[in-house]
Amino acid sequence: MIKIFVFEYLTGGGIDPALAGAGSLADLSALIVEGRVMRDALVADLRELDGVQVSFASSRFETVDPALAHCMAAPGESMTAFVARAAREHDYACIVAPECDGLLLHLYDAVGAARWLGCAKEAIRVASSKSATAACLAAHGIATTPAIEPGQAVTHTGNKWVVKPDDGAGGLDTFLFDDFAQACAEFDARAAQGRNPVLQEWVDGEPLSLSLICNSERVELVSINRQQIGLSEGKAPGQHARIVEFDGVAVNQIDTTGEQGETLRELAKRVGAAMPGLRGFAGIDVVWHPSRGPVVIEVNPRLTVAYAGLSAALGGNLAAALLAAHGVRVRAGETGETGGTGQSGESRGSGASGGSGGSGGSATAGRSTAAAARGYDARPLCGARP
Repeated sequence: MIKIFVFEYLTGGGIDPALAGAGSLADLSALIVEGRVMRDALVADLRELDGVQVSFASSRFETVDPALAHCMAAPGESMTAFVARAAREHDYACIVAPECDGLLLHLYDAVGAARWLGCAKEAIRVASSKSATAACLAAHGIATTPAIEPGQAVTHTGNKWVVKPDDGAGGLDTFLFDDFAQACAEFDARAAQGRNPVLQEWVDGEPLSLSLICNSERVELVSINRQQIGLSEGKAPGQHARIVEFDGVAVNQIDTTGEQGETLRELAKRVGAAMPGLRGFAGIDVVWHPSRGPVVIEVNPRLTVAYAGLSAALGGNLAAALLAAHGVRVRAGETGETGGTGQSGESRGSGASGGSGGSGGSATAGRSTAAAARGYDARPLCGARP
């Protein structure tokens, strides 16, 4: 029996001042709905696999069904110490956490490479920085959005500019400017506060995300998803900025075997070659520009919220593929099993099955697992804010 521990940072009691800077706490709180959706979807998939016992991290902020194996940090125990302790009680650990403030890297070190089900440390390090990711991909000839220093104004011809955290997640704290000087002023203000910003040219086009399963030999594009990105007016006095908001994702929206799908499949392979440490589930955010084609915005070296709808959309259990990418062979069963140890805590959230907003359309993925593919619209889940 393989014992797997699932830890999602926010639902697992994250928000740890020892790891996250004070300026990040409010932003991280806003991601808790997405975190619960991802955690519950992954736990549900793992419970359906034969020979797997799964337990997950919870916290005092939710009430967990006692029949579900779960554990909590002890009073006064740091998140890294808790994750390290829980990982030692299991064969493997699946960790879902934002990259900001080095959280994912800290948790990698806590778990250790032998038990880690996820991307390699170097891939996490590069993908945790938008500027480093852009530089890495550009060096391999991949279209991306390079980081711009304010003094480089004369070398760029774009008409919109975005300022955001270099290590941000979930599209939070992201501002769009029509005026380059104002974008530079925002960048300088954040830099003076030690907030580690990045300034990039805005790319017009259709926002997409690619869901991948990666192993040491290949990168498989399992789904092309459409992202819902909104813009709202900023409220800062004298600031003509719009706030970029992530409003959800509709999974499996574009045929992976069609012309556009083949282009994105090749792009995924090239990104995988440029960042060879991608393992298990990973995501790529892309904008399909009308004339330039796909432009990579960022790489997510972890589970993304799109995962919540993919097993249903593709007609198979994606957790089995995730484990197989790490050499852990299991098969889907009629019923799953739970197990593991830990303090009893409080309840699973409703997860991906807790209320989808209807179908987002259908697409053919060109694989046996996608025979019954259907669109899945996660907006009511990941668009909500606590």
